[in-house]
Amino acid sequence: MIRIGVQLHPQHATYAELEQAAIACDQAGVDTLWTWDHFYPLFGQEGTPADGMRPRTTSPNAGDHFEAWTLLTAFACRTSKVEIGHLVGCNSYRNPQLVADMARTLDHISGGRAILGLGAGWFQRDYDEYGFEFGTGPSRLKDLERNLPLVEERLAKLTPQPLHKIPLMIGGGGEKVTLRIVAQHADMWNFPGDPDGFRAKNEILHEWCDKVGRPRTAVERTVLTMDVDKLDDYVAAGAQHIILGSSWPFSMEPVQQLVEWRAART
Repeated sequence: MIRIGVQLHPQHATYAELEQAAIACDQAGVDTLWTWDHFYPLFGQEGTPADGMRPRTTSPNAGDHFEAWTLLTAFACRTSKVEIGHLVGCNSYRNPQLVADMARTLDHISGGRAILGLGAGWFQRDYDEYGFEFGTGPSRLKDLERNLPLVEERLAKLTPQPLHKIPLMIGGGGEKVTLRIVAQHADMWNFPGDPDGFRAKNEILHEWCDKVGRPRTAVERTVLTMDVDKLDDYVAAGAQHIILGSSWPFSMEPVQQLVEWRAART
């Protein structure tokens, strides 16, 4: 069965708007709820503010923004069914042992609904503004590969243990390193691209699973998209879990379309 999710972009919105959108997604019946892990908006905001609300900027990389782990914890408290995670958390921003503890704590707060998303990182402004070393693409991937066993080891040591085996999602499409790491460690993989691009990356992930001796079915294939007109194309390309990106002003219309599309397939 195809799973569906929504990624709420934590930019240009008030917390109240994000909270309301999270509750609406939970009530709509989506399987997963996500936010990204950045410190500044990634793009400008289209649309106009509602009456009585302060103006929003339309400048890229400027405007209101909220921190990911705190926001996801709030989502855990305000929802009851949907699984929650970061799409994806940045490996560079936090000690891996701490990340494991945070994920375990989130799992208890949510009643066993946490997903741990991790990636190598890419948005240089976050690094520069907050004092993290940006390095290079290969160095960030090396750091991610080094830290994943530390996260796994700490999760196994924590008391109390998580309420369930927290799925590990890894995002990215690098064919030589990232997809090998996915094949070795991940329970879920995400790639944001068009159906043809997703198909090509998915085939390479199949090959890496074979090379490292892991069943292809061990890794759930997820795609991030804002195009609800190509849902069947993504499934044909190998997607098992479709995640809809949503920015302010949050609209439930495409979410409902996604829910109805899934219902029609069952």
